[in-house]
Amino acid sequence: MHFPLLQDIVILLCFSVVVVFVLQRFRLPSILGFLLTGIIIGPFGFSLIENHEEVELLSEIGVILLLFVIGMELTVKELVSIKRTVFYGGFLQVGLTVAVTTGIYLFLGFPWNEAVFIGFLFSLSSTAIVLKILQDRNEITAPHGRTALGLLIFQDIIVIPMMLFTPILAGNSTNIGQEVLMLLIKSGLVVVFTYVSARYLVPRAMHLIVKTRSKELFLLATITLCFTVAFVTASAGLSLAFGAFIAGLIISESEYSHQATSTILPLRELFISFFFISIGMLLDLDFFLKNFAVILLMVFAVFILKGSIVAITAAFLRYPLRTVLLTGLALFQVGEFAFILSKVGLENGLLTFEMNQYFLSVSVFTMLLTPFVIIFSEKISSLLITPKLHRPWSRIISPKQTVKVEEPEELENHLVIVGYGINGTNVARAAKYSNIPYVILELDAQIVKQAKAKGEPIRFGDAGQEHILESVEVKKARVVVIAISDPKATKTIVSNVRHISPSIYLVVRTRYVKEIETLLALGADEVIPEEFETSVEIFSRVLINYLVPMDELESLVAKIREDNYELFQSRKVLPRTLSSTKIPDFKITSVRVNADSGPVVGRSIEDIHVRRKYGVSILAILRKDNMINRVRPEEKLLQNDLVFISGDQEHIDQFFKAVN
Repeated sequence: MHFPLLQDIVILLCFSVVVVFVLQRFRLPSILGFLLTGIIIGPFGFSLIENHEEVELLSEIGVILLLFVIGMELTVKELVSIKRTVFYGGFLQVGLTVAVTTGIYLFLGFPWNEAVFIGFLFSLSSTAIVLKILQDRNEITAPHGRTALGLLIFQDIIVIPMMLFTPILAGNSTNIGQEVLMLLIKSGLVVVFTYVSARYLVPRAMHLIVKTRSKELFLLATITLCFTVAFVTASAGLSLAFGAFIAGLIISESEYSHQATSTILPLRELFISFFFISIGMLLDLDFFLKNFAVILLMVFAVFILKGSIVAITAAFLRYPLRTVLLTGLALFQVGEFAFILSKVGLENGLLTFEMNQYFLSVSVFTMLLTPFVIIFSEKISSLLITPKLHRPWSRIISPKQTVKVEEPEELENHLVIVGYGINGTNVARAAKYSNIPYVILELDAQIVKQAKAKGEPIRFGDAGQEHILESVEVKKARVVVIAISDPKATKTIVSNVRHISPSIYLVVRTRYVKEIETLLALGADEVIPEEFETSVEIFSRVLINYLVPMDELESLVAKIREDNYELFQSRKVLPRTLSSTKIPDFKITSVRVNADSGPVVGRSIEDIHVRRKYGVSILAILRKDNMINRVRPEEKLLQNDLVFISGDQEHIDQFFKAVN
């Protein structure tokens, strides 16, 4: 039997593994490897792929999953906080880019409708590439990351009206007013649907699903939500990617968003690689090499003009100079939605084949450059921000005027508690009492819900997945305590924590002593087995009662723990302490003075002759929350006093009778 699509996928994956592996040896981004793979195996390379349409379909799934994950990492509140960037900034950036590009192409002699359409194409940046790189660099929540996200959201929204307006530009008259009106109505319905789902429907549904403890059902429900919302929005005339973003935004309002993200990530990584490969397959190498000089000039022009327009937009929004430059450097390229729009232009005669090849060449080339530009953007911006430029900028944009980007509360030098059972709860209480910042990871939905209602900083997620650990900033944490009862999961978490941070102090609770060696080998700093810690606590209390000196007791406990509880497992002779010598019948206890009169009440200790008559020594007196530690001979014993005494059992009994 012959499976053409399966053959194409095998070829695609094999080549991408080799190319990405080679580039990783030179520490180059994997995105670059996927683009190069597409160029090599595509129709203009070795032409190894037969079913281009099916590969493009797989690439669409990659874009859907990427936008879904981005949506899950935001919340409605955070999106509202950048609404000014989305609408004002997005409109200004797209409008300026279209206006400048149209002016240049009119000057070069192109018809006005073609010039405007080309402006549409160059106004769109690559959502997939930019957000993927920023996400990998943990810069999505940084000021320039959030600014870039806001502008990209607007671009993804505006591409739909552009597609509706393209036939009008071509002279193919349609009732555009009615279509725009319907689009606005549908968009309004999507907003209402998003709010209701995020606030009421999805959190409750996900809670019921999580209670089943079925990972398969959780994955299925997450994927179903993503593709259902994407399908509904696409059917309403909006884009699939925008629908996926809305789906992610809906699930972000529940406490299960981090676990859902972790579940989706492997699928996203696979399908997004198909997307970048499909982009590389579009590049005509023969055309590119023949017109290399012109294409290079156009790429340079796009880099300068579009990067500057994006920077001007960020400056208009009164962002700091560094954010302005970093945003401009991130969004200079031409994006994937421009490819979809270019197909509409070809169908309506607004693009010739040659113009389309120039456009594709410039687009793919700018995408290839994007990873390098973003990687070196910090250095580039540092070179551009000179004191001569920074001082006047600071005067123009004062701190009061600068946009304040609401960033999530950063975790640093904190304690991460994995598991919120008895041990995890006690650790959290101790941390709260000691004012130590902490965050809890728990996989039981009911426990998460109850703890969250009490105000605990708890998140639903499987700590066995690195993404979940990264979501609680394990790299910046000081201590991680693993307090779960699953031995296999414990080992996985220890390995993942050590992979993320080689230096963090890692304390692990386990049930059995036999697991200590393995956990220490995996990277745990300290392993505490319940099997013998209970025994340690019991014999510690016993020895304290026998008045074993604290230094000797602590030395014995430390010795037992250092030897991995070997003393409990063998017939070794325990280190000799006071507990193995003869101890007199000597106790310390407390006695309440209940009588209102008698031989003791109301009289001083000196008059009573406590030591001579009753054979006990008074160590301290607790009187109405006031502890009298230094008891003087003239101190009187009063009713309701709690008297701390020492002596043998017989004399303690005599004193007890005297005060009752």
